[in-house]
This record gives sequence, structure tokens and C-alpha cells, in this order.
Amino acid sequence: MLYELFPCPEKRWLSDRISVIVANMEKKIIKKLQQAVGKDNLLTSVEDRSCYSYDASGQNFMPDAVALPESTAQVAALLRLAEEHRFPVIPRGAGSGTTGGALPVHGGLIIGFSRMHRILEIDPDNMIAVVEPGVVTGELQAAVKKHGLMYPPDPASLKFCSIGGNAGECAGGPSAVKYGVTRDYIIGLEVVLPNGEIMRTGVRTEKGVVGYDLTRLFIGSEGTLAIFTKLILRLLPLAEDKVTFLLSFSSLAQATGLVAKILTAGLMPCTLEYMDKIAVQVVRNRLSNRLSSLLPEKTAALLLVEFDGSTSEVEQQGERFTEFVRQQKEEGCVLRQAQSEEETQELWLARRSIAPACLSLRPHKIAEDVVVPRSRIPELVNFIEQLAQELNLIILTFGHAGDGNIHVNIMVDKQNEQEYNSGLKAKERLFERVLSMGGTLSGEHGVGITKSPFLSQELDETALSVMRRLKELFDPHNILNPGKIFPA
Repeated sequence: MLYELFPCPEKRWLSDRISVIVANMEKKIIKKLQQAVGKDNLLTSVEDRSCYSYDASGQNFMPDAVALPESTAQVAALLRLAEEHRFPVIPRGAGSGTTGGALPVHGGLIIGFSRMHRILEIDPDNMIAVVEPGVVTGELQAAVKKHGLMYPPDPASLKFCSIGGNAGECAGGPSAVKYGVTRDYIIGLEVVLPNGEIMRTGVRTEKGVVGYDLTRLFIGSEGTLAIFTKLILRLLPLAEDKVTFLLSFSSLAQATGLVAKILTAGLMPCTLEYMDKIAVQVVRNRLSNRLSSLLPEKTAALLLVEFDGSTSEVEQQGERFTEFVRQQKEEGCVLRQAQSEEETQELWLARRSIAPACLSLRPHKIAEDVVVPRSRIPELVNFIEQLAQELNLIILTFGHAGDGNIHVNIMVDKQNEQEYNSGLKAKERLFERVLSMGGTLSGEHGVGITKSPFLSQELDETALSVMRRLKELFDPHNILNPGKIFPA
């Protein structure tokens, strides 16, 4: 069965370049796909395909087939077939994305990378690693740690998210306040273009300015320009020591107001995380046996603060931070230092458990990851509190306060039409306020399909036009991940 890719709910900015694509894969194409990757690496049953029809956004689109290649050559063969027969190809990591970036909204072929999961090289002398896109982030961190090295990006889903998916969305994490995000640690790539050509970008060295920086262009492009098959990663020496503090507050304004003060005081935490009252409560309810003694029951907000470096640096920063908190004389503020590695891990378990724990409040959530200047975090969380009261919604906030990246979870029951519509209204008003404060709609989740209707509110038409032309240059037939990023 054939149909036109355009019209669809999108603008026709590529319509004159597109003919038709395969909606339901014809048997001859299925056979060619099997030849490209091997029969065992192509999934076509409804049961298998349904496992790749959803991600953490809560939406569902069924692919026509799923390929699980084992090499760059196989990926290239698949894309040559897509170029020949004009069917969509959607690259997919672990499916942990929250904006629908890996969903096959127009059907077609999903390319999953669970079988391209090798750490190809760890070079301690030059502090680089070369990996395939299916490598799990936490497993890479454990592997390089054995060499006295660290890979700093640490999204909350690090135990199951993949490096390729992190690169596609430019994932961040708690350590971004000191160490930056995924794009700061990818120095080279091997990619396959939509026509099946293989290209290498970047370097294996600390410096390299020959030609345009195509590596940075691909990072965060959400699988719309090329497919990653190898990534060259920059590593850092593993910090010798670390100290963890927990600050509890009787006032939300106290907690958020202290964030900018910590950083302007010359202190440099490696993490500076924030949890509001609702986030603390849902975590305590979920993990009460282990955390009741660590998370105060009656608190308006928490800050989780860490310093790393040499032992002497950590001791100095810890002493300075303790004295800094004492000098603030914040009534109702309680400072606690983790006394063991086990206690530190318990605190991080609490932080990383917020996302699943909050579903005890409502069966669904509208999860956003907005960013504002650090000094305006108090204004933002105050606005969100008022918004929740006005629309009679449960909205919790938490996240990476050190870089202004606040996660806003609007809790709803989609079966309750009024509540769900109120949640969508809250999302619109949140975005309006964030942009008016000089912020951005996403710090690490990307655009996908859930934020694309709002893209033109942040980017001007000239910027959008340039991006569309880049997409057309790399992918004239709109084969790679169609329907993503660009607004309808």
C-alpha cells in the first residue's frame, strides 16, 4: 500500500521533493531487509513490533518492521533500501526518551541498536573511548572507571539509556552544572547518511578545527540528519574524592533562592539538585523503609549538593560550603552530610526515583524539562505553584537547579477530559512564562513531537528556515525520522 508522506499534519516545505513511501511493507521489501541484516535480525510479527511502538512519552505508533543490525555495513544497506523504496527509517536507542523522538509516526522501519553495543576501545593514555550507539551509559561509566577515568554525562536513566540515544537528544544530567552535557564529550562520529553513505566527522585529539564542525551539528539532531554507528568520546580523570550534602528547607523560596548564591559565592559543586515538597513525599512513600531517616518528613524543598576533586579540594570545598550555609542564617534550614558511600547512594536513589514514584499521584504525566537563568528559578517555581492552584492540578518540580534546568511534571488522568485539558493548558502557560524569562523549552529531552508545536515560539522564522534547508540538504526525501522537530 502506498501513500503520500505529504500532506500530513506538517507544512509542505519538502513536498516537491517527495513522491511516495511504503505504508505497509511489501513482501519484496521485507525480503530485501532480511537479506540486509539476516532473517533473525528483522522483526515483523505484531508482538515484536509492538515492543518498539512506544517510548516514555506515553504515545504509541506501530512500525511496519524492526531491524536490529550488528554492523555499520548493515545500517548502510538498510538506508540504501530506504532511499530506493522511499520508506521512513527511525533510529531508536533504549526508548527512554520523553518527547516521542523514536516513535514511527508515519510507520516504516525502526532501526534498533541493542545489538550494536560494544565498547570498541578505551585509550587511557589519550583519555578517549570509541563505542557503538547501543552501549548503555551506566555500563560505559563502569568500564572507564576501571581505568581511573570518568564519562561525566549522567542522565537519570543511565542504567538503561544508550549512548546513541543520549547523543541524538544531547542528554544532560545532574553533573552538567560542572561538567557540561553530552555534546561536550563527543569529539568524533561515524554516521550513515539517509542515502546509505558512510561518513566520519571530528577527531581523536583534543583540538581539531579542519572544516565545519559536523559533529556538533549531528549531536541533538534527534535522528533526522544521520544515524550514529560509532562515537568517539572524550574522558576525564576520575575524581579522587567526593562529598555529599543534603539541605532541607521549611520554605520553597529559601531553597530556590540559595541556588544562585551558592554559585556566586565561588563554590563549584559537581551536582546541585532540587526537589520540591511533592517530589520528596512521593519518594518517601515509595522507598520509606530505606529513606525515612534521610529525607525529612516535613520539608518544603531539598537541595542535594556534591563537591568532587582531590581529597584536599573536597575537604576545602566542604568546609567552605558548611560555613557558607551557616552564614546564611536561614531559619528552618537543616544541613546534613552523608556519612558513607551507602548513604550517598541512598540519597541518589531518592533523586532518581522521582519520575516513576510520581505516577502514584496520577496515572499519567506531562513531563517537561524547561530551563531558565539560575537567578530566576524562584520566580519560575512560584509561578508553577500558583498555576497548580489556579488549574486545580498536581504539579511537582525537581531537577538540575545548578544550571537552571527544572523538570516540571504535570500529573493528570487522561481519562478525565477536564483534568487532561487543564494539564495541556498548564503546559502552554508554562512555556509562555519560561520564554518570557529568557529561558528555553528543553534542556535535555529534545523536541520530538511533544514540543514541536511550540518551536516557533522560541525560534524565529529565519532560524527555522535554515534548519529546514539543512534537513533537505542531508535528507531530500525525508526518509530519516519524518514528522519530528519541525512545527506543524
